[in-house]
Amino acid sequence: MAVMGSESVMGRSMRTAGYQVSEFVHVCAIYLGIAVLVTVVLSVAVPSLREQARQIHEALIIALRPDDFKQDMLASFAGGALADGDTVQDVPADAVASGAASLISFSRALKASQAGRHAAGLTNSQAQALRSYIARKYKIAHSVAGALVNTAFVVGKEKALDPQLILAVIAIESRYNPYAESHVGAQGLMQVMTSVHKDKFEAFSDGAMAALNPIANMRVGVQILYDCIKRRGSIEGGLACYVGATGPTDGGYGAKVIAEWRRIALASGIPVRR
Repeated sequence: MAVMGSESVMGRSMRTAGYQVSEFVHVCAIYLGIAVLVTVVLSVAVPSLREQARQIHEALIIALRPDDFKQDMLASFAGGALADGDTVQDVPADAVASGAASLISFSRALKASQAGRHAAGLTNSQAQALRSYIARKYKIAHSVAGALVNTAFVVGKEKALDPQLILAVIAIESRYNPYAESHVGAQGLMQVMTSVHKDKFEAFSDGAMAALNPIANMRVGVQILYDCIKRRGSIEGGLACYVGATGPTDGGYGAKVIAEWRRIALASGIPVRR
């Protein structure tokens, strides 16, 4: 009987030990599965994050690089001139007409905005109202809003487009985020498809990476918008073209832009100009 009791205790001990080993293996398998899953997710996500970080880093270098290194970032503030400290350098009219010229470096545009300078066609009160509206609604710095407003008025004048329409397109496309990128690869303030419009960035030394420079993006985006309006014969048709609508409807895109265009005009006191 003692022997049988001893065997029974031993059997129970072995079963208990086996159960504990089984539980340990089961837990290890769960953690191993989690580790494999995390590894797979990171292997997919990290390269994408790394690429986004690289693009942002390169864009910051482009935007913040000292002006001495921006030989192609020339500009036309108020009537085809570039504000540079206390001096004004004229930009040749044929350069502007050819489209080969002229960009305001973003740092210079910011300096002009901070100094209270504004583009031709704007009064002090109108410029202040526009920058305040955009800065408050889209949560960006007042100086940045002023620089973008000035650029919209310079480029809009060149293309005979209402600058406030340009500002409205930026609002709907990116909410004034110069580093925005859509799932199809549209980039920057005006969400330009660099893969489609790569030729339009050839004038810039940074090539397609200039899409992440606010002013380069605006110039190319406005050129595309201008071409679309000219091709379709109306602002509504041009907006549908700009967003890539091929059917009978643009999904409400044009209505959103036009509504924001009117709100911007109401804030500035400058009538909508078609």
